[in-house]
Amino acid sequence: MLNFGNNQMTQRVFSGFRPTGKQHIGNYLGAIQNWVSLQDEYDCVYCVVDIHALTTLETTEALREDIYEMVLDWLAAGIDPEKSIVFVQSHVPQVMELHTLFSMVTPLSWLLRVPTFKEKVKMQPHNVNYGLVGYPVLMTADIALYKGEVVPVGEDQLPHLELAREIVRRFNSLYGFVFPEPQAKLTSFPLVLGLDGVQKMSKSCNNHIEIAAPPQEILERVMTAVTDPARRYRSDPGHPDICNIFRLHKFFTPERVDEIARECRRSGIGCVDCKQMLAQSISSALEPFRQRRAAVIAKPNYVAEVLADGANQADAIAKETMEEVKEKMKLLQRAKLPVR
Repeated sequence: MLNFGNNQMTQRVFSGFRPTGKQHIGNYLGAIQNWVSLQDEYDCVYCVVDIHALTTLETTEALREDIYEMVLDWLAAGIDPEKSIVFVQSHVPQVMELHTLFSMVTPLSWLLRVPTFKEKVKMQPHNVNYGLVGYPVLMTADIALYKGEVVPVGEDQLPHLELAREIVRRFNSLYGFVFPEPQAKLTSFPLVLGLDGVQKMSKSCNNHIEIAAPPQEILERVMTAVTDPARRYRSDPGHPDICNIFRLHKFFTPERVDEIARECRRSGIGCVDCKQMLAQSISSALEPFRQRRAAVIAKPNYVAEVLADGANQADAIAKETMEEVKEKMKLLQRAKLPVR
């Protein structure tokens, strides 16, 4: 059992992912590796935001499996339940309660101006639900319920976080200070393009590589990738600065990036060669992950136990926060009557 409350000098990190099943290298480079490193500096709370997922899901048939596979990847990647709280959003229902209270102090105009809301409306015009509009309010409740002070995010999430700061600031001004204003911590690899070289890596675009993928699958996926759009023939000089494969080499083959760039520019290697090298580098880098994943799978009920313990710890924090919130808002507390 973690005991965050006794260390007042350590800031608390909160972050969450929608349950999307097996994670891809975009998830790993953009967030998960950062989460792992943060465990040594902060009190970390990592959440599977399953209620958020309901704003866009048209079926929940695979939801439970997606949660399991994602948490499995987190643990294999190095998220340590001895250092961090790992849990499922809906297992701590106080977040929905705080979301409701925050919705009472959040002007509708704030929500309608969020760029991602406008994008989602275009993507799912047949399903513009209340939850979609209130997504940033629930996100704020996620962070604030655990008094999150630092939120590791990509650049695309900055508008949501700024809105969370505004909601928290408004609540504090109306009722008195309860919540710290969360600060963004940009990841070192904030945007990972997919194999198409155009869109952000995602399953929905089918431009991803799963971190649990075996070597042959990694090779097959990498070989479909778009490279230097200005290079038509093997003899043409390459332009690594505009090639997405080269960007990935910077992470997976850092010791050879200068050589790869030099050889690419002088046509010493072709795009096929470059892709094959990248596939080998990715496979080698992810081999320890695949081994740890297999070890976690071999432990019956381990993922469920981690999530249950994490929910218990998160619940303890949530109860304290909600007592403080209700006191500040002057809500009438339920009387504790003796049992007859």
